[in-house]
Amino acid sequence: MNMAQNIVAGLDRILTMEVVRVTERAAVAAARLRGRGDEKAADQVAVDAMRQELNRLAIKGTVVIGEGERDEAPMLYIGEEVGTGKGPAVDIALDPLEGTTICAKNLPNALAVIAIAEKGSLLFAPDVYMDKIAIGPGYPEGVVDIDASPAENLASLAKAKGVAVTDITACILDRPRHAKLIDAVRSTGAAIRLIGDGDVAGVIHTTDPEETGIDIYLGTGGAPEGVLAAAALRCTGGQMQGRLILDTPEKAARAEKMGISDPKRVYRAQDMARGDVLFAATGVTDGNLLDGVRFGRTFITTHTIVLRSSSRTVREIKARHQDLEKF
Repeated sequence: MNMAQNIVAGLDRILTMEVVRVTERAAVAAARLRGRGDEKAADQVAVDAMRQELNRLAIKGTVVIGEGERDEAPMLYIGEEVGTGKGPAVDIALDPLEGTTICAKNLPNALAVIAIAEKGSLLFAPDVYMDKIAIGPGYPEGVVDIDASPAENLASLAKAKGVAVTDITACILDRPRHAKLIDAVRSTGAAIRLIGDGDVAGVIHTTDPEETGIDIYLGTGGAPEGVLAAAALRCTGGQMQGRLILDTPEKAARAEKMGISDPKRVYRAQDMARGDVLFAATGVTDGNLLDGVRFGRTFITTHTIVLRSSSRTVREIKARHQDLEKF
């Protein structure tokens, strides 16, 4: 068995189930502060919990997508090393609480999210906006194109799906910057699901349109979230394209410092998350794909999906935790 095979086997054996505990722990911590209006507190407890659990994993992990650069984030910052130091060298992209505002308001689709890949496999993305387009699995390559108009993409997707454009639903972040995009989509007759926050969840929803009602994701959101979403799509067979928005000299310089040599490059999902990828998400609040954390008198329940790119395995784990002290 060669080194690459050893690494992949190690990822599978050690991490496929172990990574569930990482997102479960962060989700439970954040869920205790659901609906209390304090975004920072909810995010901080999720960060603390995720870091504690990550440091129990037998990995040599490096955070490449995290809470920010080292001078901005005391924990889970970009470049931080996590794990026991004994095990495979891996890149980690994470968001301990994807949708801080959602959690603070107890609205749908807040998640605890992590992606783990072999060292050097995840895009080292700066914290800038990224223009994104994503669809789920089952379509030929090239059905949608980030440089095509919304009308062209919706018509192409509808044709590939064998339905009318009016049967297509697009997910878009509800932001003033998307006013023209929203008008363009509505002019085609397609429906729109506007979301207030959480575009990792928005992209993931395209992976199961029958369950979520979402066929396509459009618009701009955070580049780090784009890498996490790409990791999920790599595991399910969906398609995604993204282009960094480097509209100031400062952003361009920051991207160049992080190794981005072509500021106009269009990244596909496989460019942002290469090789063997593990992805896990646990629901914090109830959502389209995952239930939120439930607190009983003597137990806590969590709902998690765990995905793996090399096997296209989708595991759905509903856990009942009766040892409450571990949280």
